[in-house]
Amino acid sequence: MAKINFGGVEENVVLREEFPVEKAREVLKDETIAIIGYGVQGPAQALNMKDQGFNVIIGQAPEFKDDWDKAVGDGFVPGETLFTVEEAAEKGTIIQYLVSDAAQRIIWPKLKPCLKEGDALYFSHGFSITYKEQTGVIPPENIDVILCAPKGSGASVRTNFLAGNGINSSYAVFQDYTGRAEERTIALGIAIGSGYLFPTTFEKEVYSDLTGERGVLMGALAGIIEAQYSVLREKGHDPSEAFNETVEELTQSLIRLVDQNGMDWMYSNCSATAQRGALDWRHKFREATLPVFNDLYESVKNGTETKRVIDSLSSPDYKVSLGAELKEMRESELWQAGAAVRNLRPGK
Repeated sequence: MAKINFGGVEENVVLREEFPVEKAREVLKDETIAIIGYGVQGPAQALNMKDQGFNVIIGQAPEFKDDWDKAVGDGFVPGETLFTVEEAAEKGTIIQYLVSDAAQRIIWPKLKPCLKEGDALYFSHGFSITYKEQTGVIPPENIDVILCAPKGSGASVRTNFLAGNGINSSYAVFQDYTGRAEERTIALGIAIGSGYLFPTTFEKEVYSDLTGERGVLMGALAGIIEAQYSVLREKGHDPSEAFNETVEELTQSLIRLVDQNGMDWMYSNCSATAQRGALDWRHKFREATLPVFNDLYESVKNGTETKRVIDSLSSPDYKVSLGAELKEMRESELWQAGAAVRNLRPGK
């Protein structure tokens, strides 16, 4: 492992240079990797491994025709490399459990009997294991239980791999029955195309992930965008101006500068007026949101968020209610203005 300094704190990380794909192939040469679920993460991880010469099969419920047909379209052959969930789990030595958190809870009673001594049960999210008292996903003691969690969507995992970059992933071992759990996990992390791997635990992964999704990455981002747009509109600004100043400049300019060299570099490449105001107001926004983030983290840690997810996703009309919530967002003036602005971009 390489020791890397992150803001004054040293961490051990695994770089592709020290654990190349050739080494991963050697570690996994006798393994059959069964991807359970061809929805969000499944296609990206499966195709990245397939492209690099790993032995990958798919387990997908045929009744979910869109996902089954997608696997066929991606080159997996029914009866050869594409099977039902139970058949794939029986054939696999590493079972990558990549269905949704809600589906993991439902499918588990069928999957568990398929696990054989020495198998590895792989997750890309710590949800089901960390909250096992609520999910009922309690693995047998005679298998490895491991995690590799890419820090991005399935689409990003695939896109970054094809671009030759790779997206960073965390990894963890919950249960090491074979004595090879960590080596298996790191090899799988390289196989799915990770840029580098950093260690975590199942608990830390799910706590940070749920906090991030509900916070900066999605929930907070949507909330502050809606708030600023609303204020600008109430003060008489037109939709186009309000959207451009709230979203378009963020996504098309500023966030790209942050990505390249960091927040300070973005500040350095803005006007002096923007710098001064941002530096002053940054502290006010931090202090205003800090209590919200503390509440959010505690809600994640104590299982409140998990219960809400399980209860909501178990509702028979969940997809209908979800569709209604997304429709409300999509049809709001804010995002209708966004659609219009995007259509005005050059090349559209």
